[in-house]
Parts: sequence; structure tokens; C-alpha cells
Amino acid sequence: MNQPNRNLIDMPAGAASRPQRKTTALRALLQSPELAFIAEAHNGLSARIVEEAGFRGIWGSGLSISAQFGVRDNNEASWTQVVDMLEFMADATTIPILLDGDTGYGNFNNMRRLVRKLEQRGIAGVCIEDKQFPKTNSFIGGEQQPLADIEEFQGKIKAGKDSQNDDDFCIVARVEALIAGWGLDEALKRAEAYHAAGADAILIHSKRSTPDEILAFAREWGDRAPLVIVPTKYYSTPTEVFRKAGISLVIWANHILRASVAAMTRTARELAETESLVDIEDRVAPLQEIFRLQGAEELAEAERRYLARRQSEVQAVILAASRGQGLDALTEDRPKVMVPVAGTPLLRRLVDEFKRQQINHITAVTGYKSEAIDVPGVSRVDNPDHARGGELTSLACVVDRLGQDTVITYGDLLFRSYVLRDLLDTPGDIVAVVDASPLPEDPARHRDLAWCTAPDDRSVFRQDVELVHIDTTGEPAPTLPDGRWIGMLRVRGEGRQALESALNALRGQPDFARLGMPDLLNHLVDTGTPVKVMYIQGHWLDVNNEDDLRRAGEFAHGSSRPA
Repeated sequence: MNQPNRNLIDMPAGAASRPQRKTTALRALLQSPELAFIAEAHNGLSARIVEEAGFRGIWGSGLSISAQFGVRDNNEASWTQVVDMLEFMADATTIPILLDGDTGYGNFNNMRRLVRKLEQRGIAGVCIEDKQFPKTNSFIGGEQQPLADIEEFQGKIKAGKDSQNDDDFCIVARVEALIAGWGLDEALKRAEAYHAAGADAILIHSKRSTPDEILAFAREWGDRAPLVIVPTKYYSTPTEVFRKAGISLVIWANHILRASVAAMTRTARELAETESLVDIEDRVAPLQEIFRLQGAEELAEAERRYLARRQSEVQAVILAASRGQGLDALTEDRPKVMVPVAGTPLLRRLVDEFKRQQINHITAVTGYKSEAIDVPGVSRVDNPDHARGGELTSLACVVDRLGQDTVITYGDLLFRSYVLRDLLDTPGDIVAVVDASPLPEDPARHRDLAWCTAPDDRSVFRQDVELVHIDTTGEPAPTLPDGRWIGMLRVRGEGRQALESALNALRGQPDFARLGMPDLLNHLVDTGTPVKVMYIQGHWLDVNNEDDLRRAGEFAHGSSRPA
């Protein structure tokens, strides 16, 4: 699944099927005849909280973002650090973000680059104020702060508008004339100039405890452009006053940060004093709420969709009880699975392949010289009948331990990693891996020849093919086989139950001790249980004699020579 477009908003049921851009949503808030509200956020978590509270937009407060970095609101945090934080906020939410962009972080050229970078990160708009860079917070010595030249600030607005690619991206011009004590007339003059330069809305700011000068400005301004206010100082004013004054947007500019600081301070002090969690645990958000806000449930769902094959319930069983014919000189004091290939025992190589696919529950059924097996990460189950029994006697030792999703392999297999990876991705309750690469002129010398419902068609991805029969006699057959079973299969769900039933049925036969895995697969097919086939073309081998061992060394060093 592609990463969601952070510029788009999911529309409610019944709305147009095409998602609305965040820029369009912000413009709609500014231009709506109804009074709208947005609230401050300063990181991804607080942004998600603001959205879940019901706000239709977010104020990316310069004060709050600076504070969460632990620095002053004097452009001490670089604009790139601010934009990086905004990216997390945009990814965490679906509502538009209006950035408190201070003075634009420099001149017209900085403004051009800022707008481009904000658009790239899905930010819906930016508010810039007509003070000089570096700025100081308006509530700290505001009357002593010099304002920008009107024409210079107009040029900054024009540069931003000329740089935007999305016509709905909004630039809000913040007028600081009232903060600086320059009066209503100067504020109106500046607002009109900024509107003429292309500003999409005007933010008029005041630090008085009453809204008188804001309301006076609103009366004179009329409806020339949307009007935005930040009532941090005149917070006791009834909201209905703002509605009657024709205000378009109210920004609650720093209260999410301030609330969190109060809560964190109280909790930290109590922890320091009491040296215990007992009294505060019930008063703080539970961990599950943090996980929820972080999107842990979505990740779990994604893991179920994309990493199901790597979940811990997938297990592996390695049939490793035999000494091995043809390797007598090398197996006097160890089983075949401990014979080194390019310096690494066969069993170690198998374990590494399973762990590469996040299969960590691995059981080896051992027998001959089991005490010589020294491979970490493997559980061992001994087959006491290994000397006179076949593969099924080993499988019977662990059948009650098979998980609901288990890969079963011979212990002398080498294969390229994709073989196991693709097996884990192949649907089916029972899936057997069959090599469809051409056999030598004398196929009778090969064991486990397989006939299937269709030959391998390499032009078809994931053919729907089932196993028909695996040869167990070595006798010539009237038809050519479709390939060779390599000694690897996967059982899961109902397939695991079917395999157990088949094994129990074969246990009643007098020749059970001589039966191998092909007999089990043939019994499954003959009794109506489908066995899916995953075709490969080489890229594996087994080790039965010293010639195989030489070839295995070449294979381990990178040769793609098939079995």
C-alpha cells in the first residue's frame, strides 16, 4: 500500500468520491460565513489529539513548536527544524495545518523556499507577521519591536503567492501594528496593503485584555478579506462577540502546550516527592491510549496483511535423525546435518535460513549421534527408532508439537533464500515445493520424482497446480514427471489436521517404519486432501554423498547450479 497522501482529507460518507485537499479545506474555513476555530499543536501526538477533539484545523504555533524543542520563540529553532516537525504533524492527521511562520524566516527568497517546502509536506497555509527577522514573541516587549517596511512585506507576500503550486494554498498576513502601539489607522493601512499584495486573510493581533481595538478594526475592515484573531489575552470575551463582529477564524494559540506543561510539572514533582507511581497511575493516560494515538492498531493490521508469514506462530521442523548414506567417512562421529559445507554445518545453514524469514521456533528431530549436534536456536526431539525407522517415525515424534503453521524440511537441504520466502507467501493449507527444471537423461536415478496436475508454466505467476503423485519405487514410469519434490513443504490450518490424520492412518500399516515423507504426501492426495505445488527452477540441492558435498560447497559460495 502506498503511503497516504498527506495533502488529502478523507471525505465523510455521502460526500464526493474525490478526496478534498487540505489546502482547499483551510480556504473553506477562512471563507465560510460561519465562525471557525483551530487549535494549537506542536508535534504529531498533540496534532492527533486536536483532530480527535473535533477541530477542523491545526495552528502550527511558533511559540509551542519552539517550546517543545526547549528553545525561545526568537527563531532559535531553524525553519528546517520547524518544517520537519510539521511533516510529522501532517502525517499524523487528516485536517489542514496553518503554520505560524513568524516573519517568513528571512527575506522574499526565504519565503519562496518556505512555501515550496510547506507544500511538499502537505501544509495547507502559512501565516507571516510584519516584524523584522529574527522575531520576538509579540507578548514580550511588543511595543519596542520594530515593524517591517510595508513594501518589503508586500514583496514577501507576492513572492510566496508566486511560488505556490496549489492555488488553494493560503498565506495569512499578520498585522502587528496594534501590538507595537502604532494605532488603528496604521493597522488598517498595513492590512489593506497586504491584502492588495495577495494575502488570503488578515490576522489582526492585540495584547490587551479586552477586545476593543480588535472589534474597532473589524468594524472598519468590513468584509474585504477573511479576518483571523488570536484571543489569548482577551480570553474572557464571549465567543458570540466574535461572531457578531464578522470574524472568520479564531485560533486557540498555545493552550494545548500550556495544559501539557501544567500536567507534566505536577506529575514530575509528585514523582520526585513520593518516589512512587501508586498515587499518579490512575490520573495519567494509560499506556494503551498512547499506543492508540501512535497508531499501534494500524501497524498491527498492516503486519497481518504484509508480514503474516513472519509472525511468531510459523514454526519449522527439520528431519535430522539419519547418519546419511554415502558419507560414512564423514559421519563416524556426527550426523549428516553436522557435516560442514564451506565451513558451516548443514543444520546451521538451515537454521539461518529460517531465522532470516523470522521463523524462530525450530525443532530438529535427531537420532544418530544426536549428542554431536551443537547448533544454537534449535529445540531437539530424539527419535529412539531412528536406526530402523524412516522419515515418518521421526515426524511422528513431533506431530503433537506441530503448530498451526509449520514448515517441514529434510535436514540435508541447501536452497536460495527466496525458496522459503516464496513458500511462506504461497496460499494453500498444504504446499509442496517441486523443482521443475529439466532432469538428466537418466531420471530414474533421482528420488522423489513428482507428477502434478499441470507442468510448470513459467509465464504464469502462482499457478494453481496440485500434486498427483510422488514416486517411491524408482521404477520407470510411463509418463515423464513434472519435476522433483525437494523435501520441503508447509502445512497450516486444516492442512495440519489432515497431515496428523494421515500420519495416524499410516501408523496402522505393518510397513510404517519404512515409510517416508513421499508416502505421506501420496496418502493425503489419495484420500482427497489437495496438496498445492509451488514450482521452482533449481537453486537448491541435497547432500547424499561426497560428490553432492563438493557441489554444495560451490553452491554455498554463490553458484546457482540447480540440483
